[in-house]
Order: sequence, then C-alpha cells, then structure tokens
Amino acid sequence: MQSSDLVSSFAEIAREKGIERDMLQLIVEDVFRAMIRKRYGSDESFEIILNPDHGDIQILHIREVVPDWDLEDPVTQIELSQARQIDPDFEVGDEVAEEQDIKDFGRRAVLTARQTFSQRIRDIEKENIYRWYSELIGEIVVGEVYQTRRREVLVIHNKVELVLPREEQIYKDRYRKGDMLRAVVKEVRRDEKSNNVQVIISRADPMFMERLFELEVPEIDEGIVEIKKIVREPGDRAKVAVISHDERIDPVGACVGMKGARIHAVVRELSNENIDVLEWSDDPHELIKRALSPAKPLQVTLNDELDPPRAKVVVRADEVSQAIGRGGVNIRLASAMTGYEIDVYREILEDEEDVEIGEFADEIDPVTLQKLRDIGCDTAKQVLELSVEELMRRAGLEADVAQHVLAVIKAEFADEEEEEFEG
Repeated sequence: MQSSDLVSSFAEIAREKGIERDMLQLIVEDVFRAMIRKRYGSDESFEIILNPDHGDIQILHIREVVPDWDLEDPVTQIELSQARQIDPDFEVGDEVAEEQDIKDFGRRAVLTARQTFSQRIRDIEKENIYRWYSELIGEIVVGEVYQTRRREVLVIHNKVELVLPREEQIYKDRYRKGDMLRAVVKEVRRDEKSNNVQVIISRADPMFMERLFELEVPEIDEGIVEIKKIVREPGDRAKVAVISHDERIDPVGACVGMKGARIHAVVRELSNENIDVLEWSDDPHELIKRALSPAKPLQVTLNDELDPPRAKVVVRADEVSQAIGRGGVNIRLASAMTGYEIDVYREILEDEEDVEIGEFADEIDPVTLQKLRDIGCDTAKQVLELSVEELMRRAGLEADVAQHVLAVIKAEFADEEEEEFEG
C-alpha cells in the first residue's frame, strides 16, 4: 500500500467521525512515529510532513554524515560513502534527509498502524460523547427506539446509543422499534478500565417533568414562575409546587393553562400521570394543607423534635380516603413534598363517644400505649382509623402486637354496642 492511500483512508474515517483536521494531523503523526519507534527504537531522527487534504505524507530520515568506519549509531548517522551514493556532494558533518517508503516497514506494521489509528479515533469519539452529553445533563433529548430489552431500552440520538433503564421508565409506557421517544439526560458514566461511555436517560426523574413544564409554560421558561419542588410516583401521580415572582401572575393558573391545555400536554407525554399543581409556602402548616389536596385538612399539628419530623393532620371523615389516596400515594407524595411524616386522622365530633387510650392499660402494655401516643393516637377511635400495616409502619409495632391492639379496641366498642342494643 502507498503511504498516500493509507493517509487518504485515515482522512476518510476522520471525516465520517467528525474529527477536525488539526486533530487528524496529530493522530496520523503519532501513528507513524509509533511505527518508526517499533522499527528503529527511536523517532528523534525522523521528520513527518503531512498534507491530509491531498493524502500526501513524507517520512524523512535525517542522519549526520560521518567518516567511513566511524559509524556508531546507524539511526542517527550515515557513512560518507553511503551518503555520496545519494548525492556525491555530501561531506562529513552534513545532514542527509532520506525519504522512507511505507512499504519498507512491512505489511504487519501497516496493519498495526491501521488498528492504532482506529483505536485512537474510537477513544476520541468516546471522549467527545462524554463531553457532549455531560453538558446535556438535565436537558431533554429526542431519539429513536432501536432495541427493547428486558431491563432497558436502547435509543439512538445523533448516532449515539442512549440507555433508558427499567427504573427510569414510566411503567405504563410501551416501546416499539422505530418509535420516537423524549427523555431527559440523567447521567453520563465512564468505565475507567475500558474507557467505554454510557449515557443514561430518564422519563421517571422529576427533572423530566420540570423540563416539560418549561416547554409548555412560557412563564416558567422566562423565570416569572418558579418550580420549587416536584415529587413523583411515575405513571401514577405527581405533585408540583410553584411560586410566582410577579404578584399579578397566578402560578397555578399559569401551569394549568386555559381549560387545562398546558398541563394536559405534560400529562399526555407522561402516560396520563395525574399531576397536582399547588402554590408553594414557606409555612409548613400551610404547605402540608396544600400538599394533601384534594383533601382539605381541618387541623395540622407539627412535632419537629422527631427525626423525621411528624405532622398530625385531622380531616373530615369523608375525606380520609382522599387524603391518603389510592394505595397511600397521596399521603406519600405529600410527605415527600413537605419533609414531614404525615399521619391522617378523621375528625371526631363532640357528640361521638370515644375512649382515652389509657383506659386499655390492663390489656395493652405501657410501652405499646406510649408508642400509640407518640404517633398522635390518644383515643381508641384514632387507633381504629389505622390498619395493621399502618400501625406497624408508624408505631413500629410487631404484626401480632398491632393485631392484638386493634382486636382489644374493637371488642370494647362491640361490647358497648351490644349493651346499647340490650338496653
């Protein structure tokens, strides 16, 4: 192979990969110098002149002319008689620049040069991908689904493979090859050993929802309305707390839009995820009330001495299920939004009979009674509002203890009802 053919093939690969001309020159020179070092042990006596645009390259071997029989280093020196075969006018002390033919290095060396060049291009490509996508973290990209796997979906964006792991997917989504997909760049990982780069994208991250609101709500994009916090259970429900920096602008109304047009665009993109938009408040009492929407709490009592801090919330009896939400999703999101572990209790009317929890001291041990009081259960009916699972989670009771507590209290009210009936 001619050196010009080799350089031309290098230049073509570089153009396909978007490698700049100056970078190409550096890589090609490094590749040829590696060939020289392998053959001669050093590249100090060689000069490489490259014109990648025309595929021209010259490798000049520069040696000093020494008297015959005084040759010490054939890499840096040449005997006078040998120099005069190149040009009869050479004298001792002159420098001889002799052009090297790439064929002199052998076929194996040329093959190695190709492999070295390709590896260098791949390394640069990986570095460019790492740099480009690191700058895109938190931004939305649109790519094409080209492969679906059990634990991940592979997406092509600008000829780069992006990975959408299962935990970053909305569970309702279904992906087919060729579908266009929007997601946010979440993370760029690099393996230190192999130098491989992996770009992780997400549709489940709150940042994706925030970017979608920026696209749909000009007031957010312009900084008039600010998203203070987003909490999500992807595909099911989300809560978005917003604040306005212009008193004339209603932040919730701006996000919802006329007849819900703006928020519906976000909801459609997120597989019909229910989104509650609420106005942010620095007052935790007020924020908890708003976060528990659509329920309307009657009373909020905070205990900031616990870790995490807890909030006891009283709602009307017919709003308990709304406050908790299906599967507990509403109360979980409200807790995540406010930073308080929220305990919801129904309102007990004045004429409604109830019993102080201390009245059960003969059947429930003092430690358990104190645990119930710690979570705001001062009366029997407050305890009955909770399930076995909630008593275990909130009060830290064992399953059999929680079952015993509920059985004892239920029996008390059953006995009272029986006495009233008999009476």
